[in-house]
Amino acid sequence: MKAIEIRNKYIEFFKKNGHKQIPSAPLIPENDPSVLFTTAGMQPLVPYLLGEPHPQGKRLTNFQKCVRTNDIEEVGDNRHLTYFEMLGNWSLGDYFKEESIAMSFEFLTKELNIPVEKLSVTCFAGDDDCARDTISAEAWKKAGIPEDRIYFYGKDDNWWIAGEEGPCGPDTEMFYDTGKPACSPECQPSCDCGKYVEIWNNVFMEFFKDKNGYRKLEQQNVDTGLGLERMTMLLQGKETPFDTEIFAPVMEKLLKLQKVDNISSRRLVAEHLRSSIMIICDGGRPSNLDRGYVLRRLIRRMIRHLNKLEISLDELSNLIELNIETLKEMYPDLEKNKDIIKSVLIEEKDKFVKTLAHGEREFEKEVKKLEQKGENLIDGKVVFRLYDTYGFPPEVTEELAKEHNLKIDLEGFNKLFKEHQEKSRQGAGQKFKGGLADQNEQTIAYHTATHLLHQALKDVLGDHVKQSGSNITTERLRFDFTHPQKVTKEELAKVEEIVNKQIQRDLKVTCEEMSYDEAKASGAIGLFTDKYGDKVKVYTIGDYSKEICGGPHVTHTGDMGRFKIKKEESSSSGVRRIKAVLIKE
Repeated sequence: MKAIEIRNKYIEFFKKNGHKQIPSAPLIPENDPSVLFTTAGMQPLVPYLLGEPHPQGKRLTNFQKCVRTNDIEEVGDNRHLTYFEMLGNWSLGDYFKEESIAMSFEFLTKELNIPVEKLSVTCFAGDDDCARDTISAEAWKKAGIPEDRIYFYGKDDNWWIAGEEGPCGPDTEMFYDTGKPACSPECQPSCDCGKYVEIWNNVFMEFFKDKNGYRKLEQQNVDTGLGLERMTMLLQGKETPFDTEIFAPVMEKLLKLQKVDNISSRRLVAEHLRSSIMIICDGGRPSNLDRGYVLRRLIRRMIRHLNKLEISLDELSNLIELNIETLKEMYPDLEKNKDIIKSVLIEEKDKFVKTLAHGEREFEKEVKKLEQKGENLIDGKVVFRLYDTYGFPPEVTEELAKEHNLKIDLEGFNKLFKEHQEKSRQGAGQKFKGGLADQNEQTIAYHTATHLLHQALKDVLGDHVKQSGSNITTERLRFDFTHPQKVTKEELAKVEEIVNKQIQRDLKVTCEEMSYDEAKASGAIGLFTDKYGDKVKVYTIGDYSKEICGGPHVTHTGDMGRFKIKKEESSSSGVRRIKAVLIKE
């Protein structure tokens, strides 16, 4: 069964069971400072998990494009992916454990025809915060899973939370038995030997965790996630996702082009190329900060491994074309954005080739220093700097060192590299802390302020202004918008004056649910792409602003505080950025 067939079966199954399909959110999150990329289907739904009504109702389903970078260094093995697709279904205060489990079991055994004997499940064992999940265990028994294949684990395995604070709860996970021999008599789903592969996770989101501990949410939610690439691999009886039709054409092309055989490098090139293409298609651009830096890193790692395979970098254009041709049935936007995807990737490739040349010059400087000292060992700090700043993997530095009869301090490099990895992981974890889940009075006011700012920018600069991103914390707002040149001080002062005038008018903020076409006809600001569902929420601020948005917002503008622009700067080509604060007086 192909990946797109699995996806279609999933969506149709849940639609038959009363769920409305919602579009995949973009990989570049909107109004969410909590993560660099959309990492899960639930991420754009946090306001609705916390009680905000969703325009499509209480039962939702979709396929969600996701990027996770915590394990970027592991890509190249037989299973890790940076970009992946997550199939999900949600209950926003509607059904709970029993119905969720019954539907999951039916989909796996009836729609995908997985034999019951291939399935094992895990449930939460219970602790002081939450009781043992006997309800889920009984539901699995009723569905048809025998008791000896139902396991109980603690919070490390069967509890889900997005970061340190936010909506959370016990989960039940489904595992597929690959048929591989058990590593020991004690082998069970928690084992990493490869016999059991997790295929689906149903989170029963009934708590909210903050610095004071856990409290019950006002509504009980279900949030599920099924990895499409992994399920495709298992149902096709393949060893890795790279053997499926998602990657196979590119993997075969790389095999033909390579002059040096290296399966890990072929996998890394195929994976990072797909991930980069998907990020660029959704508006990502390489830079030295945040998500732009992640994209740059993906592209540069891919190029380094093309060099490692001794594949001409002139082949990059053909590899992009092949990738888009392979994936366009699943992601039609790739074909539409092919030219921009190619231009961004090739421009970044050309920049990196120059950077590599700079790195070689830096290496030569280090060689001269060692010659002057009469030493023959390149310090681990130097090896790491060449890697981190110039993209030199240690094996390239080692090869160059051998040509000069030198050695490298690989142990010192590995120590620094592990520290770098740990910081990256902590950073990724921190990125989820205090995001959309952190809906307090101040962040809600800032969210409303972005609407006023958006309209004021249009009034002052022109209708070409469109939002291209925002980032809201409790301390400030950051708003990115399309505009070809620097905004003058006079223009900024006018924008600030307009926003403050609308705040002082104490305008009422109202919300209406309407169809996409009705919203467009009403003059509401919106990107009007296929990211919207059949129904949308339109927030109107008095007679001044009307915008499609998920919310939430203040009820009146009068108590928001004084709006003050702190900085205006370039974000990327053709995009400007404003940072502003609300000052309570």
